[in-house]
Amino acid sequence: MTVRSRATRSATNGSPPGTLSSTEDPTLVAVLDSIRYVVRTLRISGRAAEQTVGVSGAQLFVLQQLARSPAQSLNELAERTLTHQSSVSVVVSRLVSRRLVARTVSSEDARRIVLTLTPAGRALLARAPEAAQARLVEGLRRLPPREARALARGLRALVDVMERGEYGDDF
Repeated sequence: MTVRSRATRSATNGSPPGTLSSTEDPTLVAVLDSIRYVVRTLRISGRAAEQTVGVSGAQLFVLQQLARSPAQSLNELAERTLTHQSSVSVVVSRLVSRRLVARTVSSEDARRIVLTLTPAGRALLARAPEAAQARLVEGLRRLPPREARALARGLRALVDVMERGEYGDDF
């Protein structure tokens, strides 16, 4: 499909292709509205954290996890934040460079590092807003297991289709 034909109006509802109309599938509209809500909430929360305390939403979420208890390793912190270890490593490095988090050698195993909040990290958290990631994780945990599994399957299928490009020429 050419750029020009994509820009033409849809024969069925007069809207540009990709535009939802009131006659669209209500399930599709509900899914997109929900995704928009989650993305908007994360964006607004991240902006609030940046403006209030000067850290990103991801950094704030890590700080809040460490406030609950120190992490015995990057892998443990990655598990607690439900994030890949490499992503948590980047966030922790930034927090360490700002002296909000301390890396110390474990007294039990010299091969491990322990991650703890510094006094500056605790002071920052005292005036920080709640991280939206924490609300998202809590919301997912409160879903009945069957609904959580269905959501995971559906989102994974959506990601797979988007990654493979199975949407045809119109996407």
